[in-house]
Amino acid sequence: GNQGNASKRFMHEPLQPARNSCSSREWVRAVLCAVLFFALSVTCLAQSEMTQSDVEAAYLYNFGKFVDWPSQPQSSSAPFTICVLGKDDFGRTLDSLIANEATHGRTIVAKRMPMLNSTEGCQILYVGLSEQSRMARYLDALKDKPILTVSSLPGFLERGGMIQFVLQENRVRFAVNLTAASHCHLTLSAELLKVALYVNSKPSREVQ
Repeated sequence: GNQGNASKRFMHEPLQPARNSCSSREWVRAVLCAVLFFALSVTCLAQSEMTQSDVEAAYLYNFGKFVDWPSQPQSSSAPFTICVLGKDDFGRTLDSLIANEATHGRTIVAKRMPMLNSTEGCQILYVGLSEQSRMARYLDALKDKPILTVSSLPGFLERGGMIQFVLQENRVRFAVNLTAASHCHLTLSAELLKVALYVNSKPSREVQ
């Protein structure tokens, strides 16, 4: 079905048409239609048409489709929550992407967190750039929780984070700490690992 086909695609080079030429939902559809096959680096428009934060928001939206979390009693009815810790750089982009969307049969919501007080209900936790001085402490507190931790902060993987955004030739890519994810019983799909820049310091081409 359509959902099965969608599960075999991933946001690699998102598209952003001029925002003043279409409605918010049309823009979201345009972003989503730019989901490309894994091996391709073709784009309708250059990724430079989007800000780095726009691209990262698109990745966050799509990560949920390619990760499996341990089953929890309340998970079937609770929303799928993307938490943003610290300063929110995504603006309306993340909210537009997740509006009326679902993953794993659950409605997707975004939750902004000025500080790490409770991660209750978070499936994905993005650690903002404003949290650099607190990153190590936060990751230590999260190291045994089944939460996909994501950030652009330097050294994020080395400190125990799971996915780190990196810039390569002015394109947003991501690297994966598979050991940290597996420790928290998260299963990352082979499709996701194949498009990672590297996995646990191994070049992505070596990942089987």
